Amino acid sequence: MAEERPWLKNYPVGVPANINPDQYPDLLSLLAETMTKYKGKDAFICMGKSLTFEKLDKESRHFAAYLHSRGLEPGDKIALMMPNLLQYPIALFGALRAGLIVVNTNPLYTPREMKHQFVDSGAKAILIVENFAHHLEEIIKETSIKIVMVTSIGELLGTFKGALINFVIRRIRKMVPKYQLENAVTFKQALKHGRQFSIKSFSSTPDDVIMLQYTGGTTGLAKGAMLTNRNLVSNMLQIRSVMLPFLKDGEESVLSPLPMYHIFAFTVNCLALFSIGSRTILITNARDFPALIKEWKKYPISLMTGINTLFNALMHQDDFKTIDFSTLKITVGGGMAVQKAVAERWKEVTGCQLSEGYGMTESSPVVSVNPLDGRGRLGSIGLPVPSTDVRIVSEDGVIQGIDQPGEIQVKGPQVMKGYFNKPDETAKILKDEWLSTGDIGIMDADGFFRIVDRKKDMILVSGFNVYPNEIEDVISSYPKVLEVAAIGIEDEKSGEVVKVFIVPKDKSLTKDEVIAFCRENMTGYKVPKYVEFRKDLPKTNVGKILRRALKDEEKAKAE
Repeated sequence: MAEERPWLKNYPVGVPANINPDQYPDLLSLLAETMTKYKGKDAFICMGKSLTFEKLDKESRHFAAYLHSRGLEPGDKIALMMPNLLQYPIALFGALRAGLIVVNTNPLYTPREMKHQFVDSGAKAILIVENFAHHLEEIIKETSIKIVMVTSIGELLGTFKGALINFVIRRIRKMVPKYQLENAVTFKQALKHGRQFSIKSFSSTPDDVIMLQYTGGTTGLAKGAMLTNRNLVSNMLQIRSVMLPFLKDGEESVLSPLPMYHIFAFTVNCLALFSIGSRTILITNARDFPALIKEWKKYPISLMTGINTLFNALMHQDDFKTIDFSTLKITVGGGMAVQKAVAERWKEVTGCQLSEGYGMTESSPVVSVNPLDGRGRLGSIGLPVPSTDVRIVSEDGVIQGIDQPGEIQVKGPQVMKGYFNKPDETAKILKDEWLSTGDIGIMDADGFFRIVDRKKDMILVSGFNVYPNEIEDVISSYPKVLEVAAIGIEDEKSGEVVKVFIVPKDKSLTKDEVIAFCRENMTGYKVPKYVEFRKDLPKTNVGKILRRALKDEEKAKAE
Protein backbone atom coordinates (compact mmCIF):
# COMPACT_ATOMS: atom_id res chain seq x y z
CA MET A 1 0.00 0.00 0.00
CA ALA A 2 2.77 2.42 0.97
CA GLU A 3 4.50 1.81 -2.36
CA GLU A 4 1.35 2.36 -4.41
CA ARG A 5 0.31 5.65 -2.82
CA PRO A 6 -3.18 5.63 -4.37
CA TRP A 7 -3.79 9.13 -3.00
CA LEU A 8 -1.37 10.74 -5.45
CA LYS A 9 -3.90 10.57 -8.27
CA ASN A 10 -6.12 12.94 -6.33
CA TYR A 11 -3.47 15.54 -5.48
CA PRO A 12 -4.48 19.00 -6.76
CA VAL A 13 -2.51 20.37 -9.71
CA GLY A 14 0.73 21.90 -8.48
CA VAL A 15 1.09 19.75 -5.34
CA PRO A 16 4.23 17.56 -5.65
CA ALA A 17 4.43 13.90 -4.63
CA ASN A 18 7.52 14.60 -2.53
CA ILE A 19 9.39 17.39 -0.79
CA ASN A 20 13.13 17.62 -0.18
CA PRO A 21 13.54 17.36 3.61
CA ASP A 22 17.17 18.42 3.22
CA GLN A 23 16.35 21.65 1.39
CA TYR A 24 17.37 23.50 4.54
CA PRO A 25 20.05 22.17 6.91
CA ASP A 26 18.13 23.50 9.88
CA LEU A 27 15.16 25.62 10.82
CA LEU A 28 17.40 28.65 11.40
CA SER A 29 18.34 28.71 7.72
CA LEU A 30 14.70 28.87 6.74
CA LEU A 31 13.95 31.61 9.27
CA ALA A 32 16.89 33.75 8.19
CA GLU A 33 15.89 33.44 4.53
CA THR A 34 12.28 34.33 5.28
CA MET A 35 13.05 37.38 7.43
CA THR A 36 15.44 38.76 4.81
CA LYS A 37 13.12 38.12 1.87
CA TYR A 38 10.08 39.83 3.42
CA LYS A 39 11.80 42.32 5.72
CA GLY A 40 9.61 45.29 4.76
CA LYS A 41 6.34 43.46 5.39
CA ASP A 42 4.31 42.81 8.54
CA ALA A 43 4.94 39.34 9.97
CA PHE A 44 2.61 39.41 12.98
CA ILE A 45 -0.10 41.74 14.23
CA CYS A 46 -1.57 41.60 17.72
CA MET A 47 -4.26 43.98 19.01
CA GLY A 48 -3.43 46.42 16.23
CA LYS A 49 0.33 46.48 16.87
CA SER A 50 2.47 45.15 14.04
CA LEU A 51 5.82 43.38 14.03
CA THR A 52 7.67 43.41 10.72
CA PHE A 53 9.91 40.59 9.50
CA GLU A 54 12.86 42.97 9.85
CA LYS A 55 11.97 43.94 13.43
CA LEU A 56 11.43 40.29 14.30
CA ASP A 57 14.85 39.49 12.87
CA LYS A 58 16.56 42.12 15.02
CA GLU A 59 14.65 41.50 18.24
CA SER A 60 15.03 37.74 18.07
CA ARG A 61 18.81 38.20 17.69
CA HIS A 62 18.81 40.44 20.76
CA PHE A 63 16.88 37.82 22.70
CA ALA A 64 19.30 35.10 21.61
CA ALA A 65 22.26 37.21 22.69
CA TYR A 66 20.61 37.82 26.07
CA LEU A 67 20.11 34.10 26.63
CA HIS A 68 23.79 33.45 25.89
CA SER A 69 24.82 36.33 28.15
CA ARG A 70 23.00 34.60 31.02
CA GLY A 71 25.10 31.49 30.57
CA LEU A 72 22.67 29.34 28.63
CA GLU A 73 24.32 26.93 26.20
CA PRO A 74 23.06 25.28 22.99
CA GLY A 75 21.01 22.25 23.97
CA ASP A 76 19.64 23.83 27.16
CA LYS A 77 15.85 23.92 27.51
CA ILE A 78 13.69 27.04 27.69
CA ALA A 79 9.96 27.01 28.47
CA LEU A 80 7.70 29.48 26.67
CA MET A 81 4.42 29.94 28.53
CA MET A 82 2.04 32.53 27.11
CA PRO A 83 -1.00 33.02 24.87
CA ASN A 84 -0.68 34.49 21.37
CA LEU A 85 1.37 37.66 21.79
CA LEU A 86 4.07 39.40 19.74
CA GLN A 87 6.51 38.22 22.40
CA TYR A 88 6.05 34.61 21.31
CA PRO A 89 7.65 34.64 17.84
CA ILE A 90 10.48 36.88 19.08
CA ALA A 91 11.22 34.52 21.96
CA LEU A 92 10.76 31.40 19.85
CA PHE A 93 13.08 32.47 17.05
CA GLY A 94 15.51 33.98 19.55
CA ALA A 95 15.69 30.74 21.52
CA LEU A 96 16.34 28.78 18.33
CA ARG A 97 19.04 31.26 17.33
CA ALA A 98 20.70 30.60 20.67
CA GLY A 99 20.59 26.86 19.98
CA LEU A 100 18.17 26.19 22.81
CA ILE A 101 15.48 23.53 22.86
CA VAL A 102 12.02 25.07 23.12
CA VAL A 103 9.48 23.61 25.55
CA ASN A 104 6.06 24.98 24.66
CA THR A 105 3.86 25.17 27.78
CA ASN A 106 0.13 25.78 28.06
CA PRO A 107 -0.30 28.93 30.21
CA LEU A 108 -3.44 27.45 31.75
CA TYR A 109 -1.51 24.60 33.35
CA THR A 110 -1.86 24.12 37.08
CA PRO A 111 1.28 24.09 39.27
CA ARG A 112 1.19 20.29 39.29
CA GLU A 113 1.16 20.10 35.49
CA MET A 114 3.86 22.76 35.18
CA LYS A 115 6.10 20.96 37.65
CA HIS A 116 5.84 17.68 35.74
CA GLN A 117 6.77 19.29 32.44
CA PHE A 118 9.61 21.44 33.78
CA VAL A 119 11.14 18.66 35.87
CA ASP A 120 10.83 16.11 33.09
CA SER A 121 12.36 18.42 30.46
CA GLY A 122 15.03 19.85 32.75
CA ALA A 123 14.17 23.40 31.64
CA LYS A 124 16.71 25.99 32.84
CA ALA A 125 14.89 29.15 31.71
CA ILE A 126 11.34 30.35 31.24
CA LEU A 127 9.46 33.23 29.68
CA ILE A 128 6.04 33.39 31.30
CA VAL A 129 3.13 35.80 31.07
CA GLU A 130 2.56 37.52 34.43
CA ASN A 131 -1.02 36.29 34.76
CA PHE A 132 0.30 32.84 35.67
CA ALA A 133 3.57 33.73 37.40
CA HIS A 134 2.05 32.92 40.82
CA HIS A 135 1.78 29.29 39.74
CA LEU A 136 5.45 29.24 38.81
CA GLU A 137 6.31 30.68 42.23
CA GLU A 138 4.72 27.63 43.86
CA ILE A 139 6.91 25.07 42.13
CA ILE A 140 10.03 26.78 40.80
CA LYS A 141 12.26 25.59 43.66
CA GLU A 142 11.47 22.00 42.69
CA THR A 143 12.71 22.58 39.13
CA SER A 144 16.01 23.40 37.40
CA ILE A 145 14.77 26.82 36.26
CA LYS A 146 17.28 29.55 37.16
CA ILE A 147 16.49 32.24 34.60
CA VAL A 148 13.02 33.79 34.79
CA MET A 149 11.61 36.34 32.36
CA VAL A 150 8.11 37.70 32.93
CA THR A 151 6.04 39.53 30.36
CA SER A 152 2.67 41.26 30.39
CA ILE A 153 -0.13 41.19 27.83
CA GLY A 154 0.51 44.82 26.91
CA GLU A 155 4.31 44.92 27.11
CA LEU A 156 4.93 45.21 23.34
CA LEU A 157 1.73 47.04 22.37
CA GLY A 158 3.10 50.57 22.67
CA THR A 159 3.54 52.93 25.62
CA PHE A 160 -0.02 54.24 25.91
CA LYS A 161 -1.99 51.26 24.61
CA GLY A 162 0.13 48.74 26.47
CA ALA A 163 -0.18 50.65 29.74
CA LEU A 164 -3.94 50.91 29.34
CA ILE A 165 -4.35 47.21 28.60
CA ASN A 166 -2.15 46.25 31.53
CA PHE A 167 -4.09 48.58 33.84
CA VAL A 168 -7.39 46.97 32.86
CA ILE A 169 -6.01 43.43 33.20
CA ARG A 170 -4.24 44.09 36.51
CA ARG A 171 -6.50 46.59 38.28
CA ILE A 172 -9.97 46.31 36.78
CA ARG A 173 -10.23 42.63 35.91
CA LYS A 174 -7.70 41.61 38.58
CA MET A 175 -6.29 38.86 36.36
CA VAL A 176 -2.73 39.04 37.74
CA PRO A 177 -2.45 37.49 41.23
CA LYS A 178 0.47 38.66 43.35
CA TYR A 179 3.72 36.76 42.91
CA GLN A 180 7.36 36.99 43.90
CA LEU A 181 10.04 35.50 41.69
CA GLU A 182 13.65 36.23 42.58
CA ASN A 183 15.82 37.95 39.96
CA ALA A 184 13.04 37.93 37.37
CA VAL A 185 13.41 40.40 34.47
CA THR A 186 10.85 41.74 32.07
CA PHE A 187 10.90 40.82 28.40
CA LYS A 188 11.85 44.37 27.42
CA GLN A 189 14.74 44.33 29.89
CA ALA A 190 15.98 41.10 28.33
CA LEU A 191 15.85 42.58 24.82
CA LYS A 192 17.60 45.77 25.96
CA HIS A 193 20.32 43.80 27.74
CA GLY A 194 20.76 41.58 24.67
CA ARG A 195 21.65 44.56 22.47
CA GLN A 196 24.96 44.81 24.32
CA PHE A 197 26.00 41.26 23.42
CA SER A 198 26.41 39.02 20.40
CA ILE A 199 25.27 35.49 19.69
CA LYS A 200 27.91 32.84 20.22
CA SER A 201 28.49 30.55 17.25
CA PHE A 202 27.48 26.89 17.48
CA SER A 203 27.05 23.97 15.11
CA SER A 204 23.65 22.66 14.06
CA THR A 205 22.63 19.45 12.30
CA PRO A 206 19.35 18.25 10.78
CA ASP A 207 18.98 15.63 13.51
CA ASP A 208 19.38 18.03 16.41
CA VAL A 209 16.34 18.16 18.70
CA ILE A 210 15.13 21.77 18.78
CA MET A 211 11.77 21.31 20.45
CA LEU A 212 10.15 19.21 23.17
CA GLN A 213 6.43 19.27 22.54
CA TYR A 214 4.60 17.57 25.38
CA THR A 215 1.83 15.10 24.71
CA GLY A 216 0.35 12.04 26.34
CA GLY A 217 0.90 10.16 23.11
CA THR A 218 -1.81 7.52 23.03
CA THR A 219 -1.87 7.01 26.82
CA GLY A 220 -0.48 8.21 30.11
CA LEU A 221 1.29 11.23 31.54
CA ALA A 222 2.64 13.89 29.22
CA LYS A 223 5.85 12.95 27.42
CA GLY A 224 8.17 15.23 25.48
CA ALA A 225 8.09 14.45 21.77
CA MET A 226 11.59 15.20 20.45
CA LEU A 227 11.17 17.19 17.25
CA THR A 228 14.30 17.82 15.20
CA ASN A 229 15.34 20.42 12.67
CA ARG A 230 14.53 17.92 9.93
CA ASN A 231 11.12 17.05 11.39
CA LEU A 232 9.94 20.65 11.54
CA VAL A 233 11.53 21.75 8.26
CA SER A 234 9.91 18.75 6.54
CA ASN A 235 6.43 19.35 7.90
CA MET A 236 6.72 23.04 7.10
CA LEU A 237 7.63 22.18 3.48
CA GLN A 238 4.85 19.59 3.29
CA ILE A 239 2.24 22.07 4.48
CA ARG A 240 3.64 24.80 2.25
CA SER A 241 3.57 22.57 -0.84
CA VAL A 242 -0.09 21.70 -0.23
CA MET A 243 -1.13 25.34 0.25
CA LEU A 244 1.08 27.28 -2.17
CA PRO A 245 -0.89 26.47 -5.35
CA PHE A 246 -3.81 28.38 -3.81
CA LEU A 247 -1.92 31.28 -2.19
CA LYS A 248 0.18 34.22 -3.32
CA ASP A 249 3.67 34.57 -1.97
CA GLY A 250 3.93 37.49 0.45
CA GLU A 251 0.33 38.64 0.00
CA GLU A 252 -1.81 36.61 2.38
CA SER A 253 -3.45 37.63 5.67
CA VAL A 254 -3.91 34.75 8.11
CA LEU A 255 -6.21 34.70 11.13
CA SER A 256 -4.60 32.74 13.97
CA PRO A 257 -6.94 32.19 16.91
CA LEU A 258 -5.36 28.88 17.97
CA PRO A 259 -2.52 29.25 20.49
CA MET A 260 0.99 28.96 19.09
CA TYR A 261 2.00 26.67 21.95
CA HIS A 262 -0.29 24.06 20.36
CA ILE A 263 1.57 22.04 17.73
CA PHE A 264 -1.09 22.62 15.04
CA ALA A 265 -0.84 26.42 15.05
CA PHE A 266 2.88 26.26 15.75
CA THR A 267 3.82 24.41 12.57
CA VAL A 268 1.04 25.54 10.23
CA ASN A 269 0.84 29.21 11.18
CA CYS A 270 4.09 30.08 12.90
CA LEU A 271 6.32 28.19 10.46
CA ALA A 272 4.69 27.23 7.15
CA LEU A 273 2.55 30.31 6.54
CA PHE A 274 5.25 32.55 8.01
CA SER A 275 7.71 31.10 5.49
CA ILE A 276 5.67 32.38 2.53
CA GLY A 277 5.57 35.91 3.92
CA SER A 278 2.04 35.82 5.30
CA ARG A 279 0.78 38.52 7.63
CA THR A 280 -0.49 36.66 10.70
CA ILE A 281 -3.11 38.26 12.93
CA LEU A 282 -2.68 36.81 16.40
CA ILE A 283 -5.79 36.40 18.51
CA THR A 284 -4.82 36.43 22.18
CA ASN A 285 -8.14 35.14 23.52
CA ALA A 286 -10.05 33.03 21.00
CA ARG A 287 -12.98 32.76 23.41
CA ASP A 288 -13.67 36.47 23.13
CA PHE A 289 -15.76 36.07 20.00
CA PRO A 290 -16.77 39.74 19.61
CA ALA A 291 -13.09 40.76 19.73
CA LEU A 292 -12.14 38.01 17.27
CA ILE A 293 -14.83 39.09 14.82
CA LYS A 294 -13.75 42.71 15.22
CA GLU A 295 -10.17 41.78 14.31
CA TRP A 296 -11.35 39.76 11.32
CA LYS A 297 -13.19 42.79 9.94
CA LYS A 298 -9.98 44.87 10.00
CA TYR A 299 -8.05 42.71 7.56
CA PRO A 300 -8.67 40.92 4.23
CA ILE A 301 -8.37 37.44 5.77
CA SER A 302 -7.50 34.83 3.15
CA LEU A 303 -6.82 31.86 5.40
CA MET A 304 -7.94 30.68 8.83
CA THR A 305 -7.01 27.67 10.90
CA GLY A 306 -9.15 26.46 13.77
CA ILE A 307 -10.94 23.57 15.42
CA ASN A 308 -14.51 22.38 15.11
CA THR A 309 -15.67 23.95 18.38
CA LEU A 310 -14.37 27.37 17.33
CA PHE A 311 -16.00 27.26 13.89
CA ASN A 312 -19.27 26.16 15.45
CA ALA A 313 -19.19 28.85 18.15
CA LEU A 314 -18.40 31.63 15.66
CA MET A 315 -21.38 30.74 13.51
CA HIS A 316 -23.62 31.17 16.54
CA GLN A 317 -22.52 34.81 16.83
CA ASP A 318 -24.96 37.16 15.09
CA ASP A 319 -22.19 39.54 14.06
CA PHE A 320 -20.22 36.78 12.32
CA LYS A 321 -22.46 36.90 9.26
CA THR A 322 -21.66 40.60 8.77
CA ILE A 323 -18.00 39.81 7.93
CA ASP A 324 -16.87 40.23 4.31
CA PHE A 325 -15.71 36.72 3.37
CA SER A 326 -14.86 37.57 -0.24
CA THR A 327 -11.10 37.24 0.38
CA LEU A 328 -11.29 33.93 2.29
CA LYS A 329 -9.57 31.22 0.23
CA ILE A 330 -8.77 28.45 2.70
CA THR A 331 -10.16 27.26 6.02
CA VAL A 332 -8.41 24.32 7.68
CA GLY A 333 -9.73 22.43 10.68
CA GLY A 334 -7.51 20.24 12.82
CA GLY A 335 -7.00 19.08 16.40
CA MET A 336 -10.31 17.22 16.46
CA ALA A 337 -12.86 15.87 14.00
CA VAL A 338 -14.75 18.44 11.95
CA GLN A 339 -18.44 17.67 12.23
CA LYS A 340 -20.31 17.36 8.94
CA ALA A 341 -23.04 19.83 9.98
CA VAL A 342 -20.42 22.43 10.98
CA ALA A 343 -18.52 22.05 7.69
CA GLU A 344 -21.70 22.37 5.65
CA ARG A 345 -22.83 25.43 7.56
CA TRP A 346 -19.37 27.03 7.27
CA LYS A 347 -19.45 26.66 3.49
CA GLU A 348 -22.97 28.09 3.39
CA VAL A 349 -22.08 31.16 5.50
CA THR A 350 -18.56 31.94 4.26
CA GLY A 351 -18.54 30.44 0.78
CA CYS A 352 -15.29 28.68 1.68
CA GLN A 353 -14.73 24.95 2.04
CA LEU A 354 -13.75 23.81 5.53
CA SER A 355 -10.96 21.27 4.92
CA GLU A 356 -10.26 18.78 7.66
CA GLY A 357 -6.70 17.74 8.37
CA TYR A 358 -5.14 15.14 10.65
CA GLY A 359 -1.97 14.78 12.64
CA MET A 360 -0.26 14.12 15.95
CA THR A 361 2.32 15.91 18.02
CA GLU A 362 4.60 12.97 17.21
CA SER A 363 4.36 13.82 13.49
CA SER A 364 5.12 17.54 13.86
CA PRO A 365 1.98 17.34 13.44
CA VAL A 366 0.44 17.20 9.93
CA VAL A 367 -0.08 13.79 8.33
CA SER A 368 -2.95 14.43 5.94
CA VAL A 369 -5.39 17.07 4.76
CA ASN A 370 -8.31 17.26 2.37
CA PRO A 371 -7.57 18.75 -1.06
CA LEU A 372 -7.87 22.53 -1.05
CA ASP A 373 -9.27 22.70 -4.58
CA GLY A 374 -12.86 22.06 -3.51
CA ARG A 375 -12.72 18.27 -3.74
CA GLY A 376 -12.49 17.65 -0.03
CA ARG A 377 -14.70 14.93 1.40
CA LEU A 378 -16.72 15.52 4.55
CA GLY A 379 -15.94 13.01 7.27
CA SER A 380 -12.54 12.26 5.77
CA ILE A 381 -9.12 13.30 7.08
CA GLY A 382 -8.04 13.67 3.47
CA LEU A 383 -4.90 12.60 1.63
CA PRO A 384 -1.40 12.15 3.08
CA VAL A 385 0.83 15.18 2.56
CA PRO A 386 3.87 14.84 0.22
CA SER A 387 6.65 12.40 1.21
CA THR A 388 4.31 10.67 3.65
CA ASP A 389 3.25 7.03 3.64
CA VAL A 390 0.17 5.92 5.54
CA ARG A 391 -1.03 2.36 5.97
CA ILE A 392 -3.78 0.50 7.80
CA VAL A 393 -2.61 -2.43 9.93
CA SER A 394 -4.62 -5.12 11.74
CA GLU A 395 -3.98 -6.06 15.37
CA ASP A 396 -1.83 -8.99 14.26
CA GLY A 397 0.32 -6.76 12.02
CA VAL A 398 -1.25 -7.51 8.63
CA ILE A 399 -1.46 -4.58 6.21
CA GLN A 400 -5.10 -4.07 5.33
CA GLY A 401 -6.61 -3.45 1.93
CA ILE A 402 -9.19 -0.99 0.66
CA ASP A 403 -12.06 -0.30 3.10
CA GLN A 404 -10.63 -2.66 5.72
CA PRO A 405 -10.31 -1.17 9.22
CA GLY A 406 -7.12 -1.20 11.24
CA GLU A 407 -4.68 1.05 13.08
CA ILE A 408 -3.35 4.02 11.13
CA GLN A 409 0.44 4.00 10.86
CA VAL A 410 2.53 6.82 9.44
CA LYS A 411 6.02 7.06 7.97
CA GLY A 412 7.71 10.25 6.80
CA PRO A 413 10.45 12.80 7.54
CA GLN A 414 8.11 14.66 9.92
CA VAL A 415 7.88 11.73 12.37
CA MET A 416 9.57 12.51 15.71
CA LYS A 417 12.91 11.20 16.90
CA GLY A 418 11.23 9.68 19.96
CA TYR A 419 10.10 10.59 23.47
CA PHE A 420 12.61 12.44 25.64
CA ASN A 421 14.31 10.06 28.09
CA LYS A 422 11.66 7.39 27.49
CA PRO A 423 13.08 4.68 25.19
CA ASP A 424 10.50 2.11 26.31
CA GLU A 425 7.59 4.42 25.46
CA THR A 426 9.26 5.28 22.16
CA ALA A 427 9.60 1.59 21.27
CA LYS A 428 5.86 1.10 21.81
CA ILE A 429 4.87 3.69 19.23
CA LEU A 430 7.81 3.73 16.76
CA LYS A 431 8.84 0.56 14.95
CA ASP A 432 10.93 0.47 11.76
CA GLU A 433 10.23 4.20 11.30
CA TRP A 434 6.46 3.58 11.34
CA LEU A 435 4.50 5.65 13.85
CA SER A 436 1.51 3.88 15.39
CA THR A 437 -1.17 6.53 15.88
CA GLY A 438 -3.62 4.64 18.09
CA ASP A 439 -6.41 5.64 15.71
CA ILE A 440 -8.48 3.08 13.84
CA GLY A 441 -9.15 4.06 10.24
CA ILE A 442 -9.86 2.89 6.72
CA MET A 443 -8.63 3.94 3.29
CA ASP A 444 -10.88 4.03 0.25
CA ALA A 445 -9.88 3.27 -3.34
CA ASP A 446 -9.05 6.94 -4.00
CA GLY A 447 -6.55 7.14 -1.13
CA PHE A 448 -8.79 9.14 1.20
CA PHE A 449 -8.53 8.14 4.85
CA ARG A 450 -11.23 8.18 7.49
CA ILE A 451 -11.01 7.62 11.25
CA VAL A 452 -13.61 5.24 12.61
CA ASP A 453 -12.51 4.88 16.25
CA ARG A 454 -9.67 5.40 18.69
CA LYS A 455 -7.65 2.41 19.76
CA LYS A 456 -6.86 3.86 23.14
CA ASP A 457 -9.01 5.55 25.76
CA MET A 458 -7.81 9.08 25.01
CA ILE A 459 -10.49 11.75 25.25
CA LEU A 460 -10.45 14.63 22.78
CA VAL A 461 -11.86 17.85 24.28
CA SER A 462 -11.94 20.79 21.84
CA GLY A 463 -8.82 19.54 20.12
CA PHE A 464 -6.84 18.86 23.31
CA ASN A 465 -5.81 15.35 24.33
CA VAL A 466 -7.07 14.30 27.76
CA TYR A 467 -5.87 11.04 29.23
CA PRO A 468 -8.05 9.02 31.62
CA ASN A 469 -4.99 7.84 33.55
CA GLU A 470 -4.13 11.39 34.54
CA ILE A 471 -7.71 12.26 35.50
CA GLU A 472 -7.97 9.11 37.58
CA ASP A 473 -4.58 9.65 39.24
CA VAL A 474 -5.59 13.13 40.38
CA ILE A 475 -9.07 12.22 41.63
CA SER A 476 -7.93 9.02 43.36
CA SER A 477 -5.56 11.12 45.47
CA TYR A 478 -8.56 12.81 47.10
CA PRO A 479 -9.09 11.24 50.58
CA LYS A 480 -12.81 10.64 50.12
CA VAL A 481 -12.42 8.66 46.87
CA LEU A 482 -12.11 4.87 46.82
CA GLU A 483 -12.16 4.16 43.08
CA VAL A 484 -12.55 6.24 39.94
CA ALA A 485 -12.84 5.75 36.20
CA ALA A 486 -12.79 8.47 33.54
CA ILE A 487 -14.21 8.28 30.02
CA GLY A 488 -15.10 10.66 27.23
CA ILE A 489 -18.69 11.12 26.16
CA GLU A 490 -19.94 12.92 23.07
CA ASP A 491 -20.66 16.62 23.35
CA GLU A 492 -22.12 18.88 20.71
CA LYS A 493 -19.86 21.83 21.52
CA SER A 494 -16.48 20.31 22.30
CA GLY A 495 -16.64 16.94 20.55
CA GLU A 496 -16.15 15.12 23.83
CA VAL A 497 -16.20 15.98 27.52
CA VAL A 498 -14.91 14.12 30.55
CA LYS A 499 -17.23 12.07 32.72
CA VAL A 500 -15.99 10.33 35.88
CA PHE A 501 -17.52 7.45 37.80
CA ILE A 502 -16.57 7.41 41.47
CA VAL A 503 -16.94 4.89 44.25
CA PRO A 504 -16.78 7.10 47.38
CA LYS A 505 -14.79 6.15 50.44
CA ASP A 506 -16.71 8.76 52.42
CA LYS A 507 -20.45 9.10 51.79
CA SER A 508 -20.28 12.85 52.41
CA LEU A 509 -18.40 13.34 49.12
CA THR A 510 -20.21 15.68 46.72
CA LYS A 511 -19.91 16.42 43.01
CA ASP A 512 -18.97 20.02 43.75
CA GLU A 513 -16.09 18.81 45.96
CA VAL A 514 -14.76 16.61 43.17
CA ILE A 515 -14.95 19.34 40.55
CA ALA A 516 -13.39 21.93 42.86
CA PHE A 517 -10.47 19.57 43.59
CA CYS A 518 -10.01 18.90 39.87
CA ARG A 519 -9.96 22.62 39.11
CA GLU A 520 -7.13 23.05 41.60
CA ASN A 521 -5.05 20.34 39.97
CA MET A 522 -5.89 20.28 36.27
CA THR A 523 -6.32 22.58 33.31
CA GLY A 524 -9.93 23.57 32.66
CA TYR A 525 -10.56 21.33 29.66
CA LYS A 526 -9.53 18.27 31.72
CA VAL A 527 -12.00 18.97 34.52
CA PRO A 528 -14.94 16.52 34.44
CA LYS A 529 -18.21 17.93 33.23
CA TYR A 530 -20.14 15.03 34.68
CA VAL A 531 -19.66 13.14 37.95
CA GLU A 532 -21.56 9.97 38.77
CA PHE A 533 -21.30 8.11 42.08
CA ARG A 534 -21.54 4.30 42.12
CA LYS A 535 -21.33 1.42 44.56
CA ASP A 536 -18.84 -0.36 42.31
CA LEU A 537 -17.23 -0.22 38.85
CA PRO A 538 -17.19 -2.89 36.11
CA LYS A 539 -13.93 -4.85 36.17
CA THR A 540 -12.06 -7.69 34.49
CA ASN A 541 -11.22 -10.98 36.21
CA VAL A 542 -7.97 -9.49 37.45
CA GLY A 543 -9.65 -6.34 38.75
CA LYS A 544 -8.88 -3.89 35.92
CA ILE A 545 -11.60 -1.28 35.53
CA LEU A 546 -13.46 -1.67 32.25
CA ARG A 547 -13.73 1.81 30.81
CA ARG A 548 -15.17 0.33 27.63
CA ALA A 549 -18.15 -1.06 29.55
CA LEU A 550 -18.83 2.40 30.96
CA LYS A 551 -18.60 3.94 27.49
CA ASP A 552 -21.02 1.35 26.13
CA GLU A 553 -23.47 2.19 28.92
CA GLU A 554 -23.30 5.89 28.04
CA LYS A 555 -23.83 5.18 24.36
CA ALA A 556 -26.86 3.04 25.17
CA LYS A 557 -28.35 5.89 27.21
CA ALA A 558 -27.88 8.34 24.33
CA GLU A 559 -29.63 6.09 21.80
